[in-house]
This record gives sequence, structure tokens and C-alpha cells, in this order.
Amino acid sequence: MTNPLLVLADHAASWRSRDLPQDVAHHARRALVDWFAALLAGAWREPATLMSAALEDETRGGGGAVCYVSGRRVPVRHAALLNGTASHTVEFDDIYRYAVYHPGCPTIAAALAAAQARGTDMNGLLRALAAGYEVSCRIGLAVQPSHYDFWHTTGTVGTFGAAASVAVLLDCDANRTAHAIATAATMAGGLQQAFRGEGMSKPLHPGHAAEAGALAAMAAAKGMTGALDVLHGPAGFAAATSEDTGKWEKPLANIGKPFAITDMTFKNHGCCGHIFAALDAVRDLHLEHGFRPEEVVSVAVGGYKATKEVCDRPTAQTEQDCRFSTQFTIATMLLHGGVRLVAFTPDRLADPAIRALMGKVTVALDPECAAAFPSKRSAKVAITLKDGRVLSRHQHTRKGDPDAPLSDQDLSDKFLELTSDAVGAAAAKALLAQLWEGSALPGIVPLVAKQARAAE
Repeated sequence: MTNPLLVLADHAASWRSRDLPQDVAHHARRALVDWFAALLAGAWREPATLMSAALEDETRGGGGAVCYVSGRRVPVRHAALLNGTASHTVEFDDIYRYAVYHPGCPTIAAALAAAQARGTDMNGLLRALAAGYEVSCRIGLAVQPSHYDFWHTTGTVGTFGAAASVAVLLDCDANRTAHAIATAATMAGGLQQAFRGEGMSKPLHPGHAAEAGALAAMAAAKGMTGALDVLHGPAGFAAATSEDTGKWEKPLANIGKPFAITDMTFKNHGCCGHIFAALDAVRDLHLEHGFRPEEVVSVAVGGYKATKEVCDRPTAQTEQDCRFSTQFTIATMLLHGGVRLVAFTPDRLADPAIRALMGKVTVALDPECAAAFPSKRSAKVAITLKDGRVLSRHQHTRKGDPDAPLSDQDLSDKFLELTSDAVGAAAAKALLAQLWEGSALPGIVPLVAKQARAAE
């Protein structure tokens, strides 16, 4: 068979000089706007702040990349690690639904750090992002859906996105890009169990992927080699993390048809994407029928495997746990009309009204929804009311998916909502304008939220 790694490396290296289509550039900016929104909202929260403190002594020498957690210039790998972690904290990061993967966190974190360190302009960064998204999303397609039984794709496949994008920025030819991807493969990791319970390690997955991918590319640029059959070999990445050695034919044949970065989902809710279809159905039924939360007897949710296995959490307590709880988020939607950052404040987490509604929400595996996964993220919802009515909805897609996309204005509104408290309204508006239209890369953006918390 054709070596998939060599095909992907050749494609990635072509982004050093190929034309950057206007629509691809625009979609790359959309991804960048969305990533910064999630990044700055998470940069003043744990675990990124804890990791920054833990690594304090390692950054005193400075560097050319920006760490948005500490607000300092640091080495590339440090910025990739901390920014990648922060951008996955509040669960508002982008999704490539076909590969069950958040490409922005690892890919943009690594690419931006390398671009800042090298003094690259916005055009160079956008090229690198197109390459990193394409390479990693194609690998993700080849190993899904079985990969997601045990592995967190953002931590595993994200390493390839980081490696490919940084390789482009380091001007690696196809051969050195191949070795960057090969070396990245042996550092890929991220276990599902990390987010099936409590704990802070899930956001570390894309942070580690960004750092490891950047390291792989930096080493390859200097001549380090990797095993070029590591993706499809009998003991390689696909064989170790999926049912077989990978389904490579279709992903490779469809490179750029369309480019993955033009086919992204942008989140409309601040929680796990496996709950979104159910949330959209509940929101729409509530708006259409105008019932009150206290009229609800039960909410039955039918979903695909991950909705049941990952997000059926009827007694969730912590912020992290509640972001993955169908019960908590649906109760929040019914009572407050949205699941945004404020949904996970201490008052909301302990709200007796939310807790009471959670007990009325059940989750089951629906065969039709399961069969459509991962290309369709659907849910079936039935809300039973005290007057005997049963309101039902089969939600075939999610608001924010490519077939129901967020507009540029929606993304701008989301950006300002998530970042204004973190950096101040004026700074947020200035950064947003730069990301949409600027030719230079953003620099340090001081966190006012972090300063306010320190003063308490």
C-alpha cells in the first residue's frame, strides 16, 4: 500500500509555497478567532495556572513565543504546552466531527508559538494551520471510530497537527516533515479515562500534544529521523490505537476535498460536544412550546455511544464533571436558556433547582443515532410534561456544525463574551480586529481577570 505518512508529509510541505486560497485563509482566521476565545477564557483558570506555577523556574531565560497564561515571552515548547492546555479548559474549542477531534488546541498552540519565535507573519501562520489541520484530521479519519473507545483523539492525533504545522514554519521539506510526523507518533497519548471521572488532566492532553509535536518538528528540522512506517506498520500508531492498521484509502484520496480547516464545528455551548444535539433539541422545544421548567416530569435523551458512556452523569458535582453531564447541562438549559461560562460558577453548581431537574433526565443508547456517528452527531429527546403532553425532537445535527454553522458575527460575539472579562473589553475588541484582518501576529495580552483574582 501507499505509505500514508509520506503522502501526508508531502502535502504538508507543499503549504510552504502553494497558493493560499481566499476561503481557506478565511476559515483559518475563523479557527484562530475561536481558539483565542477559548484560550483567554481558560488562561486564568486551573489547571493552566497551576502548571504555569509548576514550571516557573524553567522560563526565566525568556524566549520568542508568548505564554498567554503568564503573559511572558517564553520558549516555544513552554508556550505550546501552557496555551494548548488553557485553550481546552472551558470546553469551547473547535471540533472536526468526522474524526472526533479538537484540532485547534494542539495545532494552533504549537504553530502560533513557533511563528512568534521565528517572526513569521499572519500569512505564514495561516498556511501552517491549514497543513496541521489537514494532516491530523486525515489521520483521525483513518483510525476512527474505534480509536475513540479508549483514546482521546485530541491528545493523540493532535500531536500530528502540531508537528506538521511547526514543520511548515521551520521550512522543512517533505522528507524532514515526514520524520517530524514519525517522531510525533511515538509521543502521542491521552486516555479516555482521564475525563470519564474527576480530575484536571484532560486539558493537558492537547497541551502535551502541542509540546510534543513542536519538539518532533524542531528535532526533525535539525536532522533527527523517525520510523517512516509508524502510522500503518503492524506495531504502529493505527494498529496500537484502533481495530486494525488503519483505513487510509479514503482519507488520503480526499485530501483537500474539502480542506479540513474549512469544515469545522465551532461550539455554541460550553460543555462536551456529545451533549450538543440534545441541548439544541431541548432549547428549541422549550422555545416552541413555552413550558415552564417546573412543568417537566422527565426528559429522555437517546444518543450515540459517547453520549451514553461519556456524558451520562446524573450526580455530577465538580465543574469538570458537570461539563460532561447531560443531566446538569440540560437542567441548566431549561432553567437559564443557555450553557455558557456562567453555567459552571459555584452558585450554579450547587443550585437546588438544577439539582432537582437533573434527577428527571435520563440517557440511553439509541441505535439510529449510534449508526450515524461520527459523521452525524444526533440525539432524540422526549420531554414529558405534567399535563400529559410528550414533546419529541429528533435532532439530526448541532448548531455550529458545518451544516448549521456559526456565522462570522456569531464567532465574534462568542469571542467578546468569552474574553472581555479575561482581558478587558477594549483589549478584546482590539485583538478580535487583529485576528480577523491583521497581517501581523498577536503579542502579549495581559490578563485582567488573573490580576483581579490575585487581589481578592
